[in-house]
Amino acid sequence: MNEIISRNPLSNNNSLIHYFLQDINSNMRIAVIGQSLFGQEVYKELRKDGHTIVGVFTIPDKDGKADPLAVEAERDNVAVFKFPRWRLKGQALPEVVAQYKATGAELNVLPFCSQFIPMEVIDHPQHGSIIYHPSLLPRHRGASAINWTLIHGDKKGGFTVFWADDGLDTGPILLQRECDVEANDTVSTIYKRFLFPEGVKGTVDAVRLIAEGKAPRITQPTEGATYECIQKKDNSQIDWNQPAEAVHNWIRGNDKVPGAWATVDGQRVTFFGSSLVASGALPKGQPLEIEGASRPGIVTKAGLMLFGNDGKALLVKNLQMAEGKMIPAGQYFSSGSSAAVELTVEERAFALQMRAVWQSILTNVAEIQDSTDFFKSGAASMDVVRLVEEVKLRAAGCHLQNEDVYMNTSFQEFIQMCVRKLRGEDGEEELQVDYVEKEVNNMTVRMPHQLFINGEFVDAEGGKTYKTINPTDGTAICEVSLAQVGDVDRAVAAAKEAFEEGEWGRMNPRDRGRLLYRLADLMEQHQEELATIETMDSGAVYTLALKTHVGMSIQTFRYFAGWCDKIHGSTIPINQARPNRNLTFTKKEPIGVCGIVIPWNYPLMMLAWKTAACLAAGNTVVLKPAQVTPLTAVKFAELAAMAGIPKGVINILPGSGSVVGQRLSDHPDVRKLGFTGSTEIGKHIMKSCAVSNVKKVSLELGGKSPLIIFSDCDMDKAVRSLVEMKKMKVGDPMDRSTDHGPQNHRAHLEKLLEFCRTGVKEGASLLRGGQQVDRPGFFFEPTLFTDVQDHMYIAVEESFGPVMIVSSFKGGDVDEVLRRANATEYGLASGVFTRDISKALYVSEKLNAGTVFVNTYNKTDVAAPFGGFKQSGFGKDLGQDALNEYLKTKAVTIEY
Repeated sequence: MNEIISRNPLSNNNSLIHYFLQDINSNMRIAVIGQSLFGQEVYKELRKDGHTIVGVFTIPDKDGKADPLAVEAERDNVAVFKFPRWRLKGQALPEVVAQYKATGAELNVLPFCSQFIPMEVIDHPQHGSIIYHPSLLPRHRGASAINWTLIHGDKKGGFTVFWADDGLDTGPILLQRECDVEANDTVSTIYKRFLFPEGVKGTVDAVRLIAEGKAPRITQPTEGATYECIQKKDNSQIDWNQPAEAVHNWIRGNDKVPGAWATVDGQRVTFFGSSLVASGALPKGQPLEIEGASRPGIVTKAGLMLFGNDGKALLVKNLQMAEGKMIPAGQYFSSGSSAAVELTVEERAFALQMRAVWQSILTNVAEIQDSTDFFKSGAASMDVVRLVEEVKLRAAGCHLQNEDVYMNTSFQEFIQMCVRKLRGEDGEEELQVDYVEKEVNNMTVRMPHQLFINGEFVDAEGGKTYKTINPTDGTAICEVSLAQVGDVDRAVAAAKEAFEEGEWGRMNPRDRGRLLYRLADLMEQHQEELATIETMDSGAVYTLALKTHVGMSIQTFRYFAGWCDKIHGSTIPINQARPNRNLTFTKKEPIGVCGIVIPWNYPLMMLAWKTAACLAAGNTVVLKPAQVTPLTAVKFAELAAMAGIPKGVINILPGSGSVVGQRLSDHPDVRKLGFTGSTEIGKHIMKSCAVSNVKKVSLELGGKSPLIIFSDCDMDKAVRSLVEMKKMKVGDPMDRSTDHGPQNHRAHLEKLLEFCRTGVKEGASLLRGGQQVDRPGFFFEPTLFTDVQDHMYIAVEESFGPVMIVSSFKGGDVDEVLRRANATEYGLASGVFTRDISKALYVSEKLNAGTVFVNTYNKTDVAAPFGGFKQSGFGKDLGQDALNEYLKTKAVTIEY
């Protein structure tokens, strides 16, 4: 730049003056005429763009409270005018117009305005006036545009910024932007998702186009133009003589204001939170007669099911009674029956804080009493948003929705609701669990035994079940629901909805971490029960189950809970792209619906290893536990619901690999599959995942883990580690057969017996074991082979049992030992014992395995990644690496 200036200073100065003048000309004197948070945000963005706001014209204070636009402008010392009206008997008020003209505005911006503005004001500025309208004009002119977009079932919605004229939303179009209208959108959801944030940007962009002299004036077409009346309570009654979808559109189009209503039990009841219901069996519930409806509604725990004249159904979540109180629709027959809870010292302190918050919002109320009504005291929708955020700041575990405030309007009701949520006693669609109870280990163990889909325990399709067996004595523990293909499809649909549309997908990562911490705390509170169930179901020794199976599972969830708000991308300098003014950064994003298939050797721990990382990354999960060990997985589902994990985020499907595992591999909506199991099945899963939709896969498969013991080691320690390693229980990860119960246990014992027979036939020395223990249950003796040659079957194939293969080597050729150790298609784990640190480092470098233990064995930690090489699979569990298995990386490049 310096070189250019010195060479041609006059030309450069003229250029600088040109751009300086252009910048001055692009900064206009603007009058903002309107109100609400929307108007406030437009005002703020216009100031950021460098425009001068010469005056803000808004509505008078209501109940002593100024409009947010006025509050913001007064904070900036911008002139604020609060005219009650601009016209009287159709004529502009001269004194009002004079005060407006005195501001010297070059452009009027009307982001949201409920007052009639006279044409003397509209036409006065040099650039005229522009108005934001929340529909794609010329469709849905009028004040209830968003309502009618939904009532008509439009597939596309959006907004228009147009030039004001003397008609009703008829002026030339300056700018339009559109969005998809989702099937269950309400006025609130489409406004928050698109019309508010994009509307603010669009209005500011329109001003920018005017400043640059590029703003179009496109005459509105007459074709397709509609004008609908303002929606009020009087004209929002539901017409039941129409299909369910039309009834649904009417309810959501009037949600929240003015509210679609019908007569129930002689009183006006207003319906909120409608969603269409897929065809299928009707849920259990109490019938509710509704005046004019073709058939009674059904009050279920999920809400009130309603029907159109086509027999199809919809579900509403909330009801507003005639006296104004909002209740969950599922509590229609039981509303008002809950007793008040007694507050603890800490809860009373929280209530005191919230009383101060209410006082700060309801400034016109002298003192907040228990009976003070939030809305009758002048609160509006923007105050609801503030109140929800204030609660979040003071009680991180209390996750409120706006509806919670609408349903608990008095201060006492509000505090009771918050306290119940903090205690986990809020009774939101109380989880129904059909327990199997057993008196064992000096406690009453309560075990769910059904599938867990979309936050509910449900029977399998067709009511199919199987018996899960206690391998220590061969007796049946209980009947467990056996998932079918239709169950997998329902679970995946629930997980997809939870990810794309539910609370989980929108949740702040820190809040997600808090939920996982709470889940870990609940697992710790129930650790003895979990360990007892694990012992019965998998045959694990109780102390091992308590310390390792359950203990490490708790540690895993706590570890990954801490990662939730620490997942981030990176900023990358790029040099080859021209021009060089570029910014490239990456984002780490969740994948979506993840399928997880786990084995029976460590049922709960394998669940934790994969599920904790999956959830921390922000995904949803459909998990298939091993068919023979499902009980801790479904107990985990109960604890997850108690922790407040939203519906659909976790789904548990006991069932066979050939049905459930296969369908998860094939399902087009599953975007990632994590599997621990045999190499044979891992290959099959990988093929299915590739053919179906090229889903991401991580596989932790079989292993033939070499342990090299050098003569210079601490031999006592090496032997102790060896014994402890083989005392750890192992199991067969996944059986593709449809057999269940004792057949699987017997089949595995037969595999172990055949494995040992083969070793003997090939010439290996069987020092001990090799037989099934003669006692009830399914036990196999600890087995030791020596004189094993590298080519033997037992030297190269995995045993999956308490079988130790000992092969000696002589001399000091470390490379030869490494060649023999690596002469396997597996590469899961390995180990070396030696006092020579150089040798230890060299061997650990050369061993071709995902994990190498030096002077220890099987010492895993939640922070250390675990996973194999070669035919032991790929991908990692545990540690930061595990998160990457459940994340996708997006690169964004910006030229500036």
